[in-house]
Amino acid sequence: MPDPAPRKPLSVNLRGALWMLLAAFGFACMGALVKLLGGRLDAMQIAFFRALIGVLAVLPFIARAGWQTAIPQYPLRHLSRAATGLAAVVTGFYAITHLPLATSTALSFAQPLFMIVLAVLFLGEPVRWRRWTATLVGFGGVVLMLRPGVGDIHPAMLAALANAAFVAMSAAQVKAMPGQERDLTLLLSFASISTLALSLPAFLAWQDPTRGEWALLVLMGLLGVSSQAAVIRSYRVGAEATFVAPFDYVRLLFATGFGFLLFAEVPDAYVFAGAALIIGSAIYIARRGASVGAKPVKVEDV
Repeated sequence: MPDPAPRKPLSVNLRGALWMLLAAFGFACMGALVKLLGGRLDAMQIAFFRALIGVLAVLPFIARAGWQTAIPQYPLRHLSRAATGLAAVVTGFYAITHLPLATSTALSFAQPLFMIVLAVLFLGEPVRWRRWTATLVGFGGVVLMLRPGVGDIHPAMLAALANAAFVAMSAAQVKAMPGQERDLTLLLSFASISTLALSLPAFLAWQDPTRGEWALLVLMGLLGVSSQAAVIRSYRVGAEATFVAPFDYVRLLFATGFGFLLFAEVPDAYVFAGAALIIGSAIYIARRGASVGAKPVKVEDV
């Protein structure tokens, strides 16, 4: 019998998409664990463990690259970036613990909308009317989900929106960081500063975790690190950023499924309608930015 034809390798874009889908599933799992833990533990305590495990995960790579990699060349910029990144973590964890998973996830997708505003104000990037229109449509989706005037807006919804804004601020600062700074330096400085900053709030809000909660805390941290690694891998296989990035939005489906199975959450039509406007505008902004030559900000930038 003739030998079977050799298998063709997966296309670069498809490989990148699969890595992004894996990352989306990992982040959705992490969000579900944060919500489970948030039923008894304070968001500050959960965020502290997320940061601490991040430090422990990065240190072996720092040791391999050389300990001089741990020393930032622009410490004040690292401090500023860590402050916005830390604010993003805290507001994001607060939103996850107090909102349905689908709602907090959908609102987090507003990050590219804030990024457009910041790119104009602080990075001096030109933005033409098409992307401004898409940005306004996306914010219309946010307003649809918040539904002002229908009832009181839950503070956690504002926290989810603040999370998207802080993520955009952090991404803008990373994008403006001089090229001499290495990715490992950024990762370590953020995780280290966050761990130190959260240690006192976590101590004040401390609840002794049970054995099961200890296991969930460790798993949450590992999921966060591995999912971030999967995102980085999705771009570094050579895939097009504008092709790969939209696959992150599948995270909404995973979050909806976890919310239903674990917490009996059923999102209403306003959540899905608002999410559709936000995601649609974000995808258009990413593709339009690529077509006019703007460098897209990827998830690993934050």
